Formats: sequence, structure tokens, C-alpha cells
Amino acid sequence: MITGIGRSDIGRHLGRSGLDLTVQAARTAVADAGLKMADIDGLVAWPGEYAAAPGFNGPSPWRTKSALDLDLKWHLACQEGPAQFTPVMAAAMAVSTGLARHVLVYRTTEESTAQGVGRRLRTDGGDAGGVTGYLHWLRPFGALSAANWLAMNYRRYAMETGARRDQVGWLSVSQRRYAADNPAAILRDHITIDDYLSARMISDPFCLLDCDLPADGSVALVVSAAETAADAPTSIRIEAIGSAISNRPEWDQWRHPHQMAAQDAARHLWNRTDLKPADVDTAQLYDGFTFLTIVWLESLGFCEYGEAPAFVEGGKNIAVDGQLPLNTSGGQLSAGRLHGWGHLYEACAQLRGEAGARQVQGAEVALAAAGGGPHGGCLLLTT
Repeated sequence: MITGIGRSDIGRHLGRSGLDLTVQAARTAVADAGLKMADIDGLVAWPGEYAAAPGFNGPSPWRTKSALDLDLKWHLACQEGPAQFTPVMAAAMAVSTGLARHVLVYRTTEESTAQGVGRRLRTDGGDAGGVTGYLHWLRPFGALSAANWLAMNYRRYAMETGARRDQVGWLSVSQRRYAADNPAAILRDHITIDDYLSARMISDPFCLLDCDLPADGSVALVVSAAETAADAPTSIRIEAIGSAISNRPEWDQWRHPHQMAAQDAARHLWNRTDLKPADVDTAQLYDGFTFLTIVWLESLGFCEYGEAPAFVEGGKNIAVDGQLPLNTSGGQLSAGRLHGWGHLYEACAQLRGEAGARQVQGAEVALAAAGGGPHGGCLLLTT
């Protein structure tokens, strides 16, 4: 059960340490769960401290344990796994097996501050360790980031399906509309489809408004054993998880535009519940790039292959009163990139009826998905 949620201030170039942001989010989440720090006996984060681009990691569980003076029975740093929601999945397993009773999970980033004068180039993970691993096959050809790698998939997808940029661009337009009603969002001014189409190209067919917004911030949750739910002010049930991976994990080895982790994770999730895509009241789907949201929509069964661009076109189907209210916080395109955890926070807020002007009426089932390319995981949440 998710019994508490919290987040720090979120913004651009906040100039605060990751530990400072984490402590703010953690204290909010623990208090929201009706608990004290002495009640927290588990701690897990994604990804933990390892060689990565500046600002990417956030503080390790060790440093967070010291800052919060926690007495732990179990802790973990999830460097890999089914993308950014791995800590939530691990925490659920820990409380279900009795390793811990109340687990604090978090994700923190300082990517915006870390950009400094170098801007987005400073957040290129390859700079941390040089040309190693899969980068041997990508960087020598000028493919420096996921924008380059996924652009090739997007281009092939468009050729196979006839998808148009003026359709996919409605994801950016719609999410900015939601962001206008989200006080925590970074970009809140409305945009039009013409604004989208005139934005500068980043890696064709991705323009600037197809790409998420690096941010500083932290999101924390408390995952508690099911028997404690009655003691919590509010609780959300983790109905099912999707964590499978069957396809090749290498960026350059896919034989189909959808042959990435989202496909496997989605299939796994629906195999673990009696609920169906039609039962979902709101979806919060990863939008590191707009195309990844298209992939998640189709992989999760909300649309058939090639149908998602037409589904989002015009924004009606994905509006707050539409068929599938989508990325209602503004997502990473407008609210800021918290590596999927902003989506998870929004899913919980929707189920708790705390989303304000963007609240989906009667929301009882929410789906949150994180990751793109070779990393992907999803959570089905219910009241």
C-alpha cells in the first residue's frame, strides 16, 4: 500500500543539493502517512550513487539514512531494473515478505542546476565514463543522446503508420493545458499546435517541444505493509506491476519501433490483474519524448499499433473529461523531468481526489508508467 506521498520544491536551477530536496520530500511523505521517522524501517532509491552525468543520481540511501537518522531493517539502491519505478516494486516485495513495515522510497534529481553554462549537453550520461558499452556503437556516429536514438524509431514508426507530427504534437499542447492548472509545474503558459510545429528541431523528427524539461526536485512515497492501511489517513493499493523484459535491451538492436521494454512491461502488468485498459480512469505515461508516450499508449492496449497519434490529435480524448485523461500534471514536457516520479505522484493525487482543477472525477484506477527504450516499468493503482 502507498500510505504517504511528498515532493520537494520543483524548478529550474534551484541551486539546492539533492540531499536537501530529498529531506524535504521525505519529511512531507512520512507526515502525510501519519508516521514519524522512527516508524520508517526500510529505505530504497533509484538509482543510487554511481558514475553518471552531473545531477542525475540524487543522494544514496546511506546519505539519506544519516540525514533523517533512520533505524533501518532493510535498504537498497536500485541501479538497474524495470526503470524508475523499481524502488516501489522492491519496497512492495520487502513489506510483503516481512523485511520491513514502512519503506520510504524516493527519486531525486538536480539535473537543471547541474547543466550550468553547458545546458543540456552537461546531462549527457556518456560524458561520465567516456565511450563505453553500447555507446561504442552510437557516439562515434554522432548519436549522443536518447533523442538521437529514439528519433530513428519515431521516423520508422511514422513511415509504417502514416503518423504525422501535427497529430503527435497535441501531447505537448494538451499537457501544457494541464500544467496551467498545476501550481508545481515549471512551464504553465498555453501553447498552440502552431507553436509546436514552429519550435526548433532537435533531432528530426523531435523538436524542442517533443523533449522533456530537465528539473531539480524530489518525490518520496511511503510503501507500507497491507495490515497497516487502516492506521493510515489514506492509502492506495498497488494492484499490479509490470516489470518483465523479453526483447533485446540494447538501443540499436530492435527490429520494430515498439520492440522495447514498454511492450514487455505492459504485457506483464495485464497478466497480473483482472482489470483491463478500459477500467483505467487516468493514465500517467512517461514522456521523456512524445514518441515514448505514443509507445506506452499502444503497448498498454489503450490504442492499437499506429492509432495513438489520431487518438491524441485535438486533445479531446485525453482531456480531463475525455476518454483517457492523460498526463494530467503537465507531465515531464511541462511540469519537469522527475524521471517518471512526477507521474507517480500525480496518479496518487488523482486517486486521493487532490488534483484540484485537473481532477478526474470519480478516479478509482490509475496507471503510471516510467522509462523508455531498454528500460520500462508500470504500476496499476487503485483506491
